[in-house]
Order: sequence, then structure tokens, then C-alpha cells
Amino acid sequence: MLLQIIVVGFFIASSSVCFFGNSNCVVCRSLKWRPDPCLGCGKSRFQGMVMFMFKIEKNENLKNNIRYLMRSRGETRLSLCNASGLTRTTIYNILEGRVVNVQQSTIRKISDFFGVSYEEIETVDFEEREVAEDAVPLLGDMNPAAVPVIGQSRLVKDFNKRIGDLITIFPLTYYFGVARNLIGVSLEANIDGMYDLGDLLIVKKGVVNSGGETLMYSRGTEKLYVISGFCDEFGADLVVGSIIEERFNGRI
Repeated sequence: MLLQIIVVGFFIASSSVCFFGNSNCVVCRSLKWRPDPCLGCGKSRFQGMVMFMFKIEKNENLKNNIRYLMRSRGETRLSLCNASGLTRTTIYNILEGRVVNVQQSTIRKISDFFGVSYEEIETVDFEEREVAEDAVPLLGDMNPAAVPVIGQSRLVKDFNKRIGDLITIFPLTYYFGVARNLIGVSLEANIDGMYDLGDLLIVKKGVVNSGGETLMYSRGTEKLYVISGFCDEFGADLVVGSIIEERFNGRI
């Protein structure tokens, strides 16, 4: 960190262009030396250094969170691009640290895809927080999580909507436990003798259960199926999520 500050400080001191991204700062651009504070925008070199380091930290959080969310939700760069409408180049540049100022519209599309907070994806370490939350013992009082119940026929159409949006559209059930990003899938057909028509599966959306069952959707047959254990080859099939609870005969 100290080395970064020294390098950034040298860049600011030697630059004849306003460091604050103010292309209209004619004073700084016209001088061969850098006044302190800037005669055009009024900011000091120290302010510029702090702002630049803050941007670096936000970009690191964004990059690390995207990598973690893809890994933990069973997503890929391709699935992220296809669902969010972003180009592969955009995602590549973010993950490889090739861009300093990520557009807010891009950040919103990414956070909406993963169903996480737009405000937190640049400022919070999601992996650290989720690990800490999963380590909390299931003791004492606990507020139940509201879970939207989606019919099998609506699943693919509404899958990429945020949990907050799904809750306002579909009926709710409740889950008592430490979990996030949950949906309920109401089965409208049997699944290979494992689950029957009318059963309700509580699913952690987009996550592969390496030690249990994962609900999948075949785009070819347009049917749901279940895999056991870890698998990283899904082809075009959709990872609905990790099955964490079964409720038989539609018991909500």
C-alpha cells in the first residue's frame, strides 16, 4: 500500500493535467508544472491521491466480488454477459483491472444479475461476509427469510430478476435458517421419481451444491432435473440452484 501511495504521489506531482478527471481544467493542462492546489479545480495533490486510492479499492472489491459470485453461484463470464447484456470485453477489462472508472450502469447490471446490493458490490467483501454469516450457530431467535414461490412454468422467464422483485410478484413462504438468495420452486411435473408434482423445493439460487443435490433446467427438453455432487460441465443448461429443503405435497 505504501508503495502504491508513493507511485501515485509521483504521478500527481509530475502531471501537467488535472488529476481529477476535469477535462475543462484549462489551467492545469496549460502549465508545465502542477500548482498545488490546482488553480483550475481548487483541489490539492493529497486530495487527488486519496480519491485515486479510493477508486482503486472500489475496483478491487468489484473485481473480487464478481469472481466470488461467479464461483459460488455456478456462473461463468459467458452466462453473466448473456444475461446482463454486457460484452465479454467489458467483463474481461473489469476482471483484469484494465479499467479505472466503471460505469454505474454496468455495475447495476452486474449486481442485478447476481441479486446483490448495488451499493455494496464495490464496498463490501461478499465472500468474507457470507463465510461469517454461515458460521453463525442456529441458536436462539432468528427472523425467517421471505422466499418467493415460483411455478415451474415461470422459472426460466423470471429467473434473472432480483429476489426483491420476485417477492413482490409471487406468493411467499418462509425459511428459518442462515441463507440468502432463496427461491421456492413449485413442481408442475415429476422429477425422475425423486420429487412429485406439487412438491416445493427451497433452492439457493444459482449455487451448485458440491455435497448434495442441485436443481437444473434443461434448455433442450425444457424440463427440470437433479444432479448430485459437484459438476462443472452444464453446457447450455441452467443452474437453478442448490436444494436446501424439500416440502412435499406443496406444503408452504
